[in-house]
Amino acid sequence: MRALRISLITAVVLGGLFVAADRIAVNYAESEVADKVRTSQGLSKTPDVSINGFPFLTQVAGKSLDEVEVSLKGVEATADGRPVKITEVKAELADVKFDSNFSSAVAGTADGSGRVTYEDLTRAAPQGATIAYAGPERAAQGQVKVVGPLMDLLKGSDRSSGGSGLGDLLNQEVTVYSKVQLVDGKTVRLTAESLPGGIPIPGLHGLLRDVLDYDLTLEGLPTPLKLDQVSATEQGLHFKGQGRDVSLIG
Repeated sequence: MRALRISLITAVVLGGLFVAADRIAVNYAESEVADKVRTSQGLSKTPDVSINGFPFLTQVAGKSLDEVEVSLKGVEATADGRPVKITEVKAELADVKFDSNFSSAVAGTADGSGRVTYEDLTRAAPQGATIAYAGPERAAQGQVKVVGPLMDLLKGSDRSSGGSGLGDLLNQEVTVYSKVQLVDGKTVRLTAESLPGGIPIPGLHGLLRDVLDYDLTLEGLPTPLKLDQVSATEQGLHFKGQGRDVSLIG
């Protein structure tokens, strides 16, 4: 009976040591992978990396990881040259295979996502424009609301508020609803669905559309992961995409 008790204690101790060693190894590997992903993908910041599955050491022995999550916060995108922060970019990678010397890694499948708040969208919007939630009905159609004083929206164009009694007209606040679409897997295009009426000045609608229609280019996703879905939610825009044979390192 004593021998059995000793054997059980020994097994528990050895099991605990194995788990501890496994966790130390996975923590070290996550840090190394994060640094390599930053270099390989040309990222401005080091991402957070989580290697899932247990035990880790047996996965390493087989040069294959079941699941790896890569997330990066504060990714910068551009909208017609204006910077905008993406709240978070995340990639969930499965069936990650390493080469013989662990210098490269390729994921069999990958699911990517990104989020950007309306506050950050407003920071990248044309001068004077505020981007907001358009309500459930319009959001279901992929639309956002754009609000701003007409004069502020048109600043920088060749129109001014002086002369011809344009002051009152240009001081009015306009509201438009813009359609949000993905163009090439990393570019979000905002296009005004309709422009406000009551603007009788020839050419002013065209100037307004030139201001309100713009592209938002997203960066920071592992290549060749491409976004293929965008939706408008109460919190902001949410992006999704998938990829196969996605290079994580190398």
